Amino acid sequence: MALCVQCCKNLPSMVCALAIAGVFLTVAGCSSHEPKPMAQPTPDQVRGHADHTFDKLKQEERERASQEPR
Repeated sequence: MALCVQCCKNLPSMVCALAIAGVFLTVAGCSSHEPKPMAQPTPDQVRGHADHTFDKLKQEERERASQEPR
């Protein structure tokens, strides 16, 4: 009976220790995974983005030229 009373007194600290150990193992387990490399864009995607950006730049230049006082 004395042993049971002693265990009940230590129960909160044992539960806390198990919770801390569980969190530590979860964090340690998740951190060991290597991050996945980012997918590289295809040359066609790069060319398409460059063309789109160049077209936007040319449009801005035309708009600025039309707004300049003469």
